[in-house]
Amino acid sequence: MASIITRRSILGAGAGMAALVAGGDALAQTRVQAAAGVTAPNLPIESGATLRMLRPVRFVAPDEEVFRANCARFAQQTGVQVRVDFVGWEDINQQTAVTANTGAGPDVIVGFGDAPHIYVDKLVEVSDVAEYLGRKFGGWMFAAEKLGKRHGTNNWIGLPFGGTAGPLVWRKSAVNSVGYQTPPNDLPGFLDMCKKLRQANKPAGFALGNAVGDGNGFANWLMWSHGASITDEAGAVSVNRPETLAALNYLKELYPTFVDGGTISWGDISNNQAYAANTLFVTSNGVSLYFALKNDPATRPIADDTEHSFLPFGAATSWPSAPLTLNAMVFRHSRFPNAAKALLMFLMEQEQYEPWLNANLGYWAQPLNAYRESAVWTSDPKIEIFRDTMNNRFWNGYKGPISEASGQANAEYVLVQMFASVASGQATPEAAMREADRRARRIFRR
Repeated sequence: MASIITRRSILGAGAGMAALVAGGDALAQTRVQAAAGVTAPNLPIESGATLRMLRPVRFVAPDEEVFRANCARFAQQTGVQVRVDFVGWEDINQQTAVTANTGAGPDVIVGFGDAPHIYVDKLVEVSDVAEYLGRKFGGWMFAAEKLGKRHGTNNWIGLPFGGTAGPLVWRKSAVNSVGYQTPPNDLPGFLDMCKKLRQANKPAGFALGNAVGDGNGFANWLMWSHGASITDEAGAVSVNRPETLAALNYLKELYPTFVDGGTISWGDISNNQAYAANTLFVTSNGVSLYFALKNDPATRPIADDTEHSFLPFGAATSWPSAPLTLNAMVFRHSRFPNAAKALLMFLMEQEQYEPWLNANLGYWAQPLNAYRESAVWTSDPKIEIFRDTMNNRFWNGYKGPISEASGQANAEYVLVQMFASVASGQATPEAAMREADRRARRIFRR
Protein backbone atom coordinates (compact mmCIF):
# COMPACT_ATOMS: atom_id res chain seq x y z
CA MET A 1 0.00 0.00 0.00
CA ALA A 2 1.73 3.18 -1.16
CA SER A 3 1.04 6.86 -1.16
CA ILE A 4 3.00 9.58 -2.97
CA ILE A 5 2.63 12.78 -1.00
CA THR A 6 3.34 16.13 -2.60
CA ARG A 7 2.30 19.70 -1.88
CA ARG A 8 -0.79 19.18 -4.02
CA SER A 9 -1.92 15.92 -2.44
CA ILE A 10 -2.59 17.62 0.87
CA LEU A 11 -5.76 18.93 -0.72
CA GLY A 12 -7.03 15.38 -0.95
CA ALA A 13 -5.91 14.17 2.44
CA GLY A 14 -9.57 13.63 3.36
CA ALA A 15 -10.31 12.11 6.72
CA GLY A 16 -6.74 12.49 7.86
CA MET A 17 -6.78 16.21 7.22
CA ALA A 18 -10.15 16.51 8.93
CA ALA A 19 -8.64 14.80 11.96
CA LEU A 20 -5.69 17.17 11.85
CA VAL A 21 -8.01 20.16 11.75
CA ALA A 22 -9.93 18.77 14.70
CA GLY A 23 -6.64 18.07 16.42
CA GLY A 24 -5.55 21.64 15.80
CA ASP A 25 -8.69 22.90 17.48
CA ALA A 26 -8.01 20.60 20.41
CA LEU A 27 -4.44 21.88 20.72
CA ALA A 28 -5.85 25.26 21.69
CA GLN A 29 -7.03 23.58 24.91
CA THR A 30 -4.31 20.95 25.28
CA ARG A 31 -2.74 20.04 28.61
CA VAL A 32 0.51 19.02 26.93
CA GLN A 33 3.23 21.45 27.94
CA ALA A 34 6.23 21.82 25.64
CA ALA A 35 9.30 23.59 27.01
CA ALA A 36 9.76 27.09 25.63
CA GLY A 37 12.94 28.34 24.02
CA VAL A 38 14.33 24.97 22.94
CA THR A 39 16.27 25.41 19.71
CA ALA A 40 15.77 22.82 16.98
CA PRO A 41 18.86 21.41 15.24
CA ASN A 42 19.84 23.04 11.98
CA LEU A 43 18.92 20.59 9.22
CA PRO A 44 19.26 22.33 5.85
CA ILE A 45 17.20 20.25 3.43
CA GLU A 46 19.13 19.07 0.40
CA SER A 47 18.25 20.56 -2.97
CA GLY A 48 15.78 18.45 -4.93
CA ALA A 49 15.12 16.16 -1.96
CA THR A 50 12.47 13.46 -2.21
CA LEU A 51 11.82 10.82 0.42
CA ARG A 52 10.46 7.32 0.57
CA MET A 53 9.27 5.90 3.89
CA LEU A 54 8.25 2.37 4.82
CA ARG A 55 6.22 1.58 7.92
CA PRO A 56 3.87 -1.11 9.30
CA VAL A 57 0.23 -1.00 8.27
CA ARG A 58 -2.19 0.42 10.80
CA PHE A 59 -4.41 -1.54 13.17
CA VAL A 60 -6.56 1.53 13.86
CA ALA A 61 -7.69 3.30 10.66
CA PRO A 62 -7.02 6.90 11.80
CA ASP A 63 -3.36 5.98 12.38
CA GLU A 64 -2.78 5.81 8.63
CA GLU A 65 -5.07 8.68 7.74
CA VAL A 66 -3.48 11.20 10.10
CA PHE A 67 0.02 9.92 9.38
CA ARG A 68 -0.51 10.53 5.66
CA ALA A 69 -1.94 13.96 6.35
CA ASN A 70 1.04 14.86 8.52
CA CYS A 71 3.44 13.82 5.76
CA ALA A 72 1.39 15.88 3.33
CA ARG A 73 1.72 18.90 5.61
CA PHE A 74 5.51 18.41 5.61
CA ALA A 75 5.46 18.27 1.82
CA GLN A 76 3.42 21.46 1.67
CA GLN A 77 5.78 23.33 3.98
CA THR A 78 9.09 22.10 2.56
CA GLY A 79 8.41 21.12 -1.05
CA VAL A 80 9.84 17.65 -0.35
CA GLN A 81 7.81 14.89 -2.02
CA VAL A 82 7.20 12.02 0.43
CA ARG A 83 6.18 8.53 -0.60
CA VAL A 84 4.81 6.38 2.22
CA ASP A 85 4.47 2.60 1.83
CA PHE A 86 2.46 0.67 4.42
CA VAL A 87 3.28 -3.06 4.65
CA GLY A 88 2.08 -5.97 6.76
CA TRP A 89 3.59 -6.54 10.18
CA GLU A 90 5.07 -9.89 9.15
CA ASP A 91 6.71 -8.24 6.11
CA ILE A 92 8.38 -5.22 7.70
CA ASN A 93 11.34 -7.14 9.14
CA GLN A 94 12.07 -8.85 5.83
CA GLN A 95 11.86 -5.63 3.85
CA THR A 96 14.07 -3.85 6.39
CA ALA A 97 16.68 -6.59 5.98
CA VAL A 98 16.58 -6.28 2.19
CA THR A 99 16.99 -2.49 2.41
CA ALA A 100 19.91 -2.77 4.82
CA ASN A 101 21.69 -5.53 2.92
CA THR A 102 21.31 -4.00 -0.55
CA GLY A 103 21.93 -0.38 0.43
CA ALA A 104 18.94 0.68 -1.64
CA GLY A 105 15.29 1.42 -1.08
CA PRO A 106 13.50 3.62 1.45
CA ASP A 107 15.29 6.55 3.04
CA VAL A 108 13.37 5.99 6.28
CA ILE A 109 11.92 2.81 7.74
CA VAL A 110 9.68 2.91 10.76
CA GLY A 111 10.37 -0.63 11.89
CA PHE A 112 9.89 -2.44 15.16
CA GLY A 113 11.78 -1.85 18.39
CA ASP A 114 15.16 -3.51 18.06
CA ALA A 115 15.58 -3.13 14.29
CA PRO A 116 18.05 -0.21 14.60
CA HIS A 117 20.28 -2.40 16.77
CA ILE A 118 20.34 -5.08 14.07
CA TYR A 119 21.33 -2.67 11.31
CA VAL A 120 23.25 -0.10 13.33
CA ASP A 121 26.14 0.15 10.85
CA LYS A 122 23.73 1.01 8.04
CA LEU A 123 22.10 3.95 9.83
CA VAL A 124 22.50 7.69 10.22
CA GLU A 125 22.78 8.80 13.83
CA VAL A 126 19.77 10.85 14.96
CA SER A 127 21.06 12.13 18.30
CA ASP A 128 20.56 15.77 17.37
CA VAL A 129 16.85 15.25 16.71
CA ALA A 130 16.32 12.94 19.71
CA GLU A 131 18.04 15.26 22.18
CA TYR A 132 16.06 18.25 20.91
CA LEU A 133 12.75 16.40 21.25
CA GLY A 134 13.68 15.15 24.70
CA ARG A 135 14.48 18.65 25.95
CA LYS A 136 11.28 20.05 24.49
CA PHE A 137 8.83 17.36 25.54
CA GLY A 138 9.77 16.37 29.07
CA GLY A 139 12.33 13.68 28.35
CA TRP A 140 12.13 10.22 26.85
CA MET A 141 10.43 7.36 28.67
CA PHE A 142 12.42 4.28 29.76
CA ALA A 143 11.74 1.94 26.84
CA ALA A 144 12.26 4.75 24.32
CA GLU A 145 15.75 5.45 25.61
CA LYS A 146 16.52 1.74 25.80
CA LEU A 147 15.45 1.15 22.21
CA GLY A 148 16.66 4.44 20.74
CA LYS A 149 20.25 4.47 21.99
CA ARG A 150 23.05 2.19 20.92
CA HIS A 151 23.89 -0.02 23.89
CA GLY A 152 26.38 1.50 26.29
CA THR A 153 26.34 4.91 24.59
CA ASN A 154 24.30 8.09 24.39
CA ASN A 155 24.19 7.83 20.60
CA TRP A 156 20.68 7.60 19.20
CA ILE A 157 20.34 5.18 16.27
CA GLY A 158 16.55 5.02 16.28
CA LEU A 159 13.75 7.46 16.98
CA PRO A 160 10.96 5.63 18.86
CA PHE A 161 7.59 6.82 17.62
CA GLY A 162 5.24 4.99 19.94
CA GLY A 163 4.64 1.66 21.61
CA THR A 164 1.75 -0.70 22.08
CA ALA A 165 1.19 -3.22 24.82
CA GLY A 166 -0.93 -6.34 25.13
CA PRO A 167 -2.58 -6.40 28.56
CA LEU A 168 -5.26 -8.89 29.45
CA VAL A 169 -8.51 -8.33 27.58
CA TRP A 170 -11.34 -10.11 29.35
CA ARG A 171 -15.09 -10.47 29.54
CA LYS A 172 -16.24 -9.30 32.93
CA SER A 173 -19.34 -11.47 32.90
CA ALA A 174 -17.31 -14.60 32.16
CA VAL A 175 -14.65 -13.95 34.81
CA ASN A 176 -17.30 -13.08 37.40
CA SER A 177 -19.28 -16.20 36.55
CA VAL A 178 -16.43 -18.45 37.67
CA GLY A 179 -15.97 -16.69 40.99
CA TYR A 180 -13.43 -13.96 40.26
CA GLN A 181 -14.02 -10.22 40.34
CA THR A 182 -10.88 -9.63 38.24
CA PRO A 183 -8.21 -11.98 36.88
CA PRO A 184 -5.74 -12.90 39.65
CA ASN A 185 -2.28 -11.32 39.62
CA ASP A 186 -0.60 -14.54 40.78
CA LEU A 187 0.24 -17.44 38.48
CA PRO A 188 -1.56 -20.25 40.40
CA GLY A 189 -4.70 -18.13 40.69
CA PHE A 190 -4.61 -17.26 36.99
CA LEU A 191 -4.28 -20.95 36.09
CA ASP A 192 -7.23 -21.79 38.34
CA MET A 193 -9.36 -19.10 36.69
CA CYS A 194 -8.51 -20.40 33.21
CA LYS A 195 -9.38 -23.96 34.22
CA LYS A 196 -12.77 -22.83 35.51
CA LEU A 197 -13.40 -20.79 32.36
CA ARG A 198 -12.65 -23.86 30.24
CA GLN A 199 -15.12 -25.90 32.27
CA ALA A 200 -17.72 -23.16 31.79
CA ASN A 201 -17.07 -23.20 28.01
CA LYS A 202 -15.78 -19.62 28.19
CA PRO A 203 -12.11 -20.29 27.47
CA ALA A 204 -9.00 -18.14 27.37
CA GLY A 205 -6.49 -18.21 24.53
CA PHE A 206 -3.10 -16.66 23.73
CA ALA A 207 -1.12 -16.77 20.47
CA LEU A 208 1.62 -19.37 20.12
CA GLY A 209 2.17 -18.90 16.39
CA ASN A 210 4.90 -16.82 14.74
CA ALA A 211 3.08 -13.57 15.47
CA VAL A 212 5.22 -10.42 15.70
CA GLY A 213 3.24 -8.89 18.53
CA ASP A 214 1.03 -11.47 20.22
CA GLY A 215 3.25 -14.55 19.87
CA ASN A 216 6.41 -12.89 21.12
CA GLY A 217 4.47 -11.02 23.78
CA PHE A 218 2.95 -14.17 25.27
CA ALA A 219 6.24 -16.12 25.19
CA ASN A 220 8.09 -13.26 26.83
CA TRP A 221 5.42 -12.97 29.53
CA LEU A 222 5.73 -16.69 30.31
CA MET A 223 9.50 -16.30 30.70
CA TRP A 224 9.60 -13.07 32.67
CA SER A 225 6.74 -13.90 35.03
CA HIS A 226 8.73 -16.96 36.09
CA GLY A 227 11.98 -15.05 36.52
CA ALA A 228 13.46 -16.52 33.34
CA SER A 229 15.19 -14.69 30.50
CA ILE A 230 16.90 -15.48 27.22
CA THR A 231 20.12 -13.78 28.37
CA ASP A 232 21.57 -12.58 31.65
CA GLU A 233 22.71 -9.03 32.43
CA ALA A 234 26.07 -9.64 30.72
CA GLY A 235 24.38 -10.89 27.55
CA ALA A 236 25.20 -14.58 28.05
CA VAL A 237 22.50 -17.08 27.05
CA SER A 238 20.46 -18.10 30.10
CA VAL A 239 17.67 -20.26 28.66
CA ASN A 240 18.70 -23.56 30.20
CA ARG A 241 17.69 -22.68 33.74
CA PRO A 242 15.14 -23.95 36.30
CA GLU A 243 13.07 -20.78 35.81
CA THR A 244 12.57 -21.58 32.11
CA LEU A 245 11.59 -25.13 32.95
CA ALA A 246 9.04 -23.79 35.42
CA ALA A 247 7.56 -21.56 32.69
CA LEU A 248 7.30 -24.51 30.30
CA ASN A 249 5.63 -26.72 32.88
CA TYR A 250 3.21 -23.91 33.70
CA LEU A 251 2.24 -23.64 30.03
CA LYS A 252 1.81 -27.42 29.89
CA GLU A 253 -0.98 -27.02 32.47
CA LEU A 254 -2.33 -23.77 31.04
CA TYR A 255 -2.57 -24.73 27.37
CA PRO A 256 -5.34 -27.36 27.77
CA THR A 257 -7.59 -24.58 29.09
CA PHE A 258 -7.32 -22.67 25.80
CA VAL A 259 -10.01 -22.28 23.17
CA ASP A 260 -10.98 -25.29 21.03
CA GLY A 261 -8.56 -25.87 18.19
CA GLY A 262 -5.63 -24.43 20.12
CA THR A 263 -3.51 -21.42 19.33
CA ILE A 264 -0.36 -22.93 17.79
CA SER A 265 -1.09 -21.39 14.39
CA TRP A 266 -2.45 -18.07 15.61
CA GLY A 267 -1.18 -14.87 14.05
CA ASP A 268 -1.66 -11.34 15.33
CA ILE A 269 -5.29 -11.13 14.18
CA SER A 270 -6.49 -14.58 15.29
CA ASN A 271 -7.43 -13.75 18.87
CA ASN A 272 -9.24 -10.60 17.72
CA GLN A 273 -11.46 -12.70 15.49
CA ALA A 274 -12.15 -15.34 18.13
CA TYR A 275 -12.93 -12.76 20.83
CA ALA A 276 -15.32 -10.88 18.55
CA ALA A 277 -17.02 -14.16 17.66
CA ASN A 278 -17.86 -14.94 21.31
CA THR A 279 -15.65 -18.05 21.30
CA LEU A 280 -12.83 -16.48 23.36
CA PHE A 281 -13.26 -14.72 26.69
CA VAL A 282 -9.74 -13.91 27.94
CA THR A 283 -6.73 -12.98 25.82
CA SER A 284 -4.10 -10.25 25.50
CA ASN A 285 -4.21 -7.52 22.90
CA GLY A 286 -3.70 -3.89 22.10
CA VAL A 287 -6.54 -1.40 22.36
CA SER A 288 -7.55 -1.95 18.73
CA LEU A 289 -9.71 -4.94 19.65
CA TYR A 290 -11.73 -2.96 22.19
CA PHE A 291 -12.38 -0.08 19.81
CA ALA A 292 -13.26 -2.35 16.91
CA LEU A 293 -15.91 -3.93 19.13
CA LYS A 294 -17.06 -0.60 20.55
CA ASN A 295 -17.52 1.03 17.15
CA ASP A 296 -19.61 -1.78 15.65
CA PRO A 297 -23.23 -1.85 16.87
CA ALA A 298 -23.27 -5.63 16.41
CA THR A 299 -20.40 -6.12 18.88
CA ARG A 300 -20.91 -3.12 21.17
CA PRO A 301 -22.31 -5.38 23.93
CA ILE A 302 -19.02 -7.30 23.93
CA ALA A 303 -17.09 -4.04 24.30
CA ASP A 304 -19.32 -2.96 27.17
CA ASP A 305 -18.51 -6.26 28.90
CA THR A 306 -14.75 -5.96 28.20
CA GLU A 307 -12.09 -4.88 30.70
CA HIS A 308 -8.30 -4.52 30.58
CA SER A 309 -5.80 -5.42 33.30
CA PHE A 310 -2.17 -6.44 33.68
CA LEU A 311 -1.11 -10.00 33.03
CA PRO A 312 0.00 -11.66 36.27
CA PHE A 313 3.35 -10.38 37.51
CA GLY A 314 4.42 -13.73 38.98
CA ALA A 315 8.08 -13.38 39.96
CA ALA A 316 8.35 -9.91 38.40
CA THR A 317 8.02 -6.71 40.43
CA SER A 318 6.30 -4.82 37.58
CA TRP A 319 4.23 -5.73 34.54
CA PRO A 320 6.41 -8.21 32.59
CA SER A 321 5.69 -6.80 29.17
CA ALA A 322 7.88 -5.21 26.50
CA PRO A 323 6.19 -2.56 24.38
CA LEU A 324 6.01 -3.38 20.69
CA THR A 325 7.56 -0.15 19.50
CA LEU A 326 7.59 1.74 16.23
CA ASN A 327 11.24 2.78 15.84
CA ALA A 328 12.24 5.05 12.96
CA MET A 329 15.59 4.67 11.19
CA VAL A 330 17.36 6.83 8.60
CA PHE A 331 19.56 4.80 6.27
CA ARG A 332 23.04 5.84 5.18
CA HIS A 333 22.26 5.14 1.56
CA SER A 334 19.76 8.01 1.57
CA ARG A 335 20.87 10.95 -0.55
CA PHE A 336 18.77 13.24 1.63
CA PRO A 337 19.59 12.48 5.29
CA ASN A 338 18.79 16.00 6.49
CA ALA A 339 15.39 15.93 4.82
CA ALA A 340 14.75 12.50 6.37
CA LYS A 341 15.65 13.68 9.87
CA ALA A 342 13.64 16.87 9.37
CA LEU A 343 10.59 14.78 8.44
CA LEU A 344 10.86 12.65 11.57
CA MET A 345 11.35 15.71 13.77
CA PHE A 346 8.34 17.36 12.14
CA LEU A 347 6.15 14.31 12.73
CA MET A 348 6.96 14.34 16.45
CA GLU A 349 6.33 18.05 16.98
CA GLN A 350 3.17 18.75 18.96
CA GLU A 351 1.12 20.12 16.03
CA GLN A 352 1.46 16.78 14.23
CA TYR A 353 2.13 14.24 16.95
CA GLU A 354 -0.65 15.02 19.41
CA PRO A 355 -3.47 14.76 16.82
CA TRP A 356 -1.91 11.49 15.58
CA LEU A 357 -1.67 10.14 19.13
CA ASN A 358 -5.27 11.09 19.91
CA ALA A 359 -6.49 9.62 16.62
CA ASN A 360 -4.90 6.29 17.51
CA LEU A 361 -7.31 5.97 20.45
CA GLY A 362 -4.58 4.64 22.75
CA TYR A 363 -3.23 1.93 20.42
CA TRP A 364 0.17 3.62 20.22
CA ALA A 365 1.43 5.21 23.43
CA GLN A 366 3.85 8.12 23.43
CA PRO A 367 7.62 7.80 24.03
CA LEU A 368 7.96 11.40 25.35
CA ASN A 369 6.73 12.31 28.84
CA ALA A 370 4.89 15.51 27.91
CA TYR A 371 2.42 13.61 25.72
CA ARG A 372 1.17 11.67 28.76
CA GLU A 373 -1.23 14.61 29.14
CA SER A 374 -2.82 14.14 25.72
CA ALA A 375 -6.60 14.06 25.66
CA VAL A 376 -6.78 10.43 24.54
CA TRP A 377 -5.79 9.17 27.99
CA THR A 378 -8.87 10.63 29.65
CA SER A 379 -11.23 9.83 26.78
CA ASP A 380 -12.19 6.35 28.08
CA PRO A 381 -11.27 4.88 31.49
CA LYS A 382 -10.83 1.45 29.92
CA ILE A 383 -7.73 2.53 28.00
CA GLU A 384 -5.79 4.35 30.73
CA ILE A 385 -3.76 1.19 31.35
CA PHE A 386 -1.97 1.78 28.02
CA ARG A 387 -0.75 5.30 28.84
CA ASP A 388 2.60 4.38 30.39
CA THR A 389 3.41 1.50 28.06
CA MET A 390 6.76 3.03 27.14
CA ASN A 391 7.85 3.08 30.79
CA ASN A 392 7.76 -0.73 31.04
CA ARG A 393 11.07 -2.12 32.33
CA PHE A 394 11.30 -5.12 30.01
CA TRP A 395 12.56 -5.45 26.43
CA ASN A 396 13.14 -8.14 23.82
CA GLY A 397 16.40 -9.82 24.80
CA TYR A 398 15.94 -8.98 28.49
CA LYS A 399 18.06 -9.07 30.70
CA GLY A 400 20.95 -8.49 28.31
CA PRO A 401 21.81 -5.61 25.99
CA ILE A 402 19.68 -4.91 22.93
CA SER A 403 21.80 -6.03 20.02
CA GLU A 404 21.72 -7.59 16.59
CA ALA A 405 21.56 -10.97 18.29
CA SER A 406 18.60 -10.13 20.53
CA GLY A 407 16.73 -8.80 17.52
CA GLN A 408 17.52 -11.95 15.54
CA ALA A 409 16.35 -14.23 18.35
CA ASN A 410 13.06 -12.36 18.46
CA ALA A 411 12.67 -12.38 14.67
CA GLU A 412 13.35 -16.14 14.58
CA TYR A 413 10.75 -16.77 17.32
CA VAL A 414 13.15 -18.82 19.44
CA LEU A 415 11.04 -18.55 22.60
CA VAL A 416 7.67 -18.75 20.83
CA GLN A 417 8.64 -22.00 19.11
CA MET A 418 10.05 -23.42 22.35
CA PHE A 419 6.69 -22.93 24.08
CA ALA A 420 4.70 -24.05 21.03
CA SER A 421 6.58 -27.34 20.84
CA VAL A 422 5.56 -28.14 24.42
CA ALA A 423 1.97 -27.00 23.95
CA SER A 424 1.63 -29.18 20.85
CA GLY A 425 3.15 -32.20 22.56
CA GLN A 426 6.02 -32.36 20.07
CA ALA A 427 8.65 -31.98 22.79
CA THR A 428 9.00 -32.40 26.52
CA PRO A 429 9.73 -29.24 28.50
CA GLU A 430 13.31 -30.41 29.02
CA ALA A 431 13.90 -31.14 25.32
CA ALA A 432 12.27 -27.90 24.21
CA MET A 433 14.43 -25.92 26.62
CA ARG A 434 17.63 -27.58 25.40
CA GLU A 435 16.73 -26.88 21.76
CA ALA A 436 15.93 -23.24 22.45
CA ASP A 437 19.18 -22.89 24.38
CA ARG A 438 21.08 -24.38 21.42
CA ARG A 439 19.40 -21.98 19.00
CA ALA A 440 20.02 -19.01 21.25
CA ARG A 441 23.72 -19.89 21.62
CA ARG A 442 24.07 -20.08 17.84
CA ILE A 443 22.57 -16.59 17.56
CA PHE A 444 24.35 -14.95 20.51
CA ARG A 445 27.56 -16.96 19.98
CA ARG A 446 28.30 -16.99 23.69
